[in-house]
Amino acid sequence: MPSILKILLTLPLRALTWLGGQGTRAVAAIAFIAVAVPPLGALLRPYVTEAILGLLCISFMRVDLVALLGHLRRPALIASATVWTTIAVPLIVGLLAHATGLDKSSPGLFLALMLQGMASPMMAAPALAALIGLDATLPLVTLVTATALVPFTASLFASLFLGGMLGISPLALGAKLLAILAVSLIGATAIRWIFGAEAIQRHKRPIDGFTILILLVFASAVMGDVAHDFVADPVFTIGVVLLAFAVYFTLLTVTTLIFRRAGYERAFAVGLMVSQRNLGLMLAATAGALPPTTWLYFAVTQFPIHLAPYLLTPIARRLTARAQASTVAEPT
Repeated sequence: MPSILKILLTLPLRALTWLGGQGTRAVAAIAFIAVAVPPLGALLRPYVTEAILGLLCISFMRVDLVALLGHLRRPALIASATVWTTIAVPLIVGLLAHATGLDKSSPGLFLALMLQGMASPMMAAPALAALIGLDATLPLVTLVTATALVPFTASLFASLFLGGMLGISPLALGAKLLAILAVSLIGATAIRWIFGAEAIQRHKRPIDGFTILILLVFASAVMGDVAHDFVADPVFTIGVVLLAFAVYFTLLTVTTLIFRRAGYERAFAVGLMVSQRNLGLMLAATAGALPPTTWLYFAVTQFPIHLAPYLLTPIARRLTARAQASTVAEPT
């Protein structure tokens, strides 16, 4: 009997360890599961905020602050990447939307693109960069600086471009973002204090598996209505999906080209981080009170977010191999 109990107790840990070992395959599968099982989305939608807090908490928990401070050796590059993702991206999106009249012709889509531009990078972006074989140091440092600034920059751009489109004021948006990030950071600090950094590192795989489960909760809650939207208006839904992919890969490509002087491997890692925007944070800050078109765009952005790491792995491996070959070839 004790042996059976022991097996039953270790099964969840083994399952999480196995799931964490699936890497990009599991991340890609999430998007298809979320669309294929709409009842799962209806069941999990009330837990969107909790899922976002969980993802943020896990990401903060895994940050080694001592190592992070040690990586601040290239402040100019970090500052440039931070300014690009927190100020330049939302400013360019806002100006282009006004220039093309998108804010008038499709307010819901304009709101979605602005919230996407104003959002900080996903907390999981450095982990995804590492998962496909890239050096995650620069994305991690930039993520921390960008996340610290986003409550203030998001409030600023909401005032400049959104006016009364949001259900809350720009200042309230910034305050809610700050509160969400603070709660996540406090929770992560408490976990690190109780269990220790060594235990967290030792249980990396099961933590990865738990992260994938939380990603499934979030993706299912957000993407639960995509199949219904496709049946109702397939042309419009396909158009929104194509737009989501276009925005993702445009951000990835342009960022990589801008930062190519730092080396294509680093530039590609920063591009991956910039293209993975934390829309969940914006959903939590606005309490999900968004127009249907905005919800649809948020939902379909999960396709490039979950599929791109799997698709981009061969490119990342080639860039890493080239960077390593260059390092070996350098004269000592």
